[in-house]
Amino acid sequence: MKLKTRLSIAFLTVIIIPILMAAMMVSLMCRYQIGLVEKNYGITGTTVSDFTNSMQVLARVTEKPYQELKQISKEPSKMEDATELDQFNKKLENKKAYLLVRKNETIVYTGTDDGQVKAVIRQLPGYGDTDTTSENGIYLGGDAEALVKQVDFKYDDGSKGSAFIVSDVSNVIPEVGQLFWKVMIGIVAILVLTSACLIIWIYRAVMGPIGKMQKAAQNIKEGNLDFELQPESDDELGKLCQSLEEMRKRLKDNAEEKLKYDKESKELISNISHDLKTPVTTIKGYAEGIIDGVADTPEKIDKYVRTIYNKATEMNTLINELTLYSKIDTNKIPYNFNIVSANDYFNDCADDLSVELEAQNVEFGYFNYVEKNVRIIADPEQVKRVIHNIVNNSLKYMDKPKGMINLRVKDVGDFVQVELEDNGKGIAAKDLPNIFDRFYRTDASRNSSTGGSGIGLSVVKKIIEEHGGKIWATSREETGTTMYFVLRKYQEVPIHE
Repeated sequence: MKLKTRLSIAFLTVIIIPILMAAMMVSLMCRYQIGLVEKNYGITGTTVSDFTNSMQVLARVTEKPYQELKQISKEPSKMEDATELDQFNKKLENKKAYLLVRKNETIVYTGTDDGQVKAVIRQLPGYGDTDTTSENGIYLGGDAEALVKQVDFKYDDGSKGSAFIVSDVSNVIPEVGQLFWKVMIGIVAILVLTSACLIIWIYRAVMGPIGKMQKAAQNIKEGNLDFELQPESDDELGKLCQSLEEMRKRLKDNAEEKLKYDKESKELISNISHDLKTPVTTIKGYAEGIIDGVADTPEKIDKYVRTIYNKATEMNTLINELTLYSKIDTNKIPYNFNIVSANDYFNDCADDLSVELEAQNVEFGYFNYVEKNVRIIADPEQVKRVIHNIVNNSLKYMDKPKGMINLRVKDVGDFVQVELEDNGKGIAAKDLPNIFDRFYRTDASRNSSTGGSGIGLSVVKKIIEEHGGKIWATSREETGTTMYFVLRKYQEVPIHE
């Protein structure tokens, strides 16, 4: 799941779930508190809406005593009986109320010693004002803060009397206050619980991948690339893990490539040093022979000089290979691609090879099966280097008294295929897959007469691949080897008007 989706879900959850749970909790608490109120105050039919109006609840609580007071007031003598009034007042105490009785303008009975009673007495309505009040009572504000229900009557002597049921509004029904605090605590608990669950959910989703990436980064910092970082999901962090894993793989590949490059460079230096040592020793020995007068005849001097020349040529060849290797490794081989006639180009190559091989007493055969109008896209100089490298490689490993090299050129669809066949000692099956690898040599003894730096065929492969072609070989030991490579044809694209 994407991190954006997780945050959206968290946002909706932190809004919707607390609202639903709070509504459910308030409903259950209200039902519970309603039951307590009805049980404690002996009322029925209480609803949740009653809790929003405490006056209405207080009025309902004292409704039954109010009706009883009306009945008692019809017998004025009871309104002068202190015992009767005390008994009635005790009933009001359970309902958080008390009784006041007034005769004319004098309070004759007070059912409480509360200090606020004086403020209530000062605001009591006069006799006959009951028509302006309802059975729900009237509210006295200011210091009184009371709900008053009034019953007017006449004493036996004709005096005006009023009885008041007074409910203290300043001390709201405790169950109502308890409900408020329970609801507040419940809502806070729901918010805390919901937030904690969401934080844990998001934390685990985020910190798990981050912990893995931190460990991976530490490994990379310490140079340890031999591990695997598996993304746990397809979200943003998963993609970041995947990018880090790809970076690790690339760093590892680069490190391995560098190790391979360093190894090959050391091997190249070793090869070149080894192969230079023999001609240098030879040159030094023959030069000393001339200096010391060992070559005391013109024939010997001529022989010594020719040997020095040949060994210097070998050295020059090795140095050229080293220079070419450097260019190949940095992709700096200069290519000059042209559209050339396949027949004309390979005819010229065959002429050059014929002269060169004839001088070395090697039989050369040339077979061209390509139409005259066939053209190829190639760098003539580099392709000639390919042919000469292959031929020179064949000559190095030529073990027959009468050597033979054949050049065939064939048309194979979109490509021109070139084959160079020799009758040398061949290549072992185990070595054949590796002959195009850089520095690979089948001659482990490194005889300078057949040696070389081991990069000749790797150069050939590189050049052919840069031409968009490919190269391969077949061989049989003691029979010979055939090298194949293909070059792209040039094909004109018709222009439609």
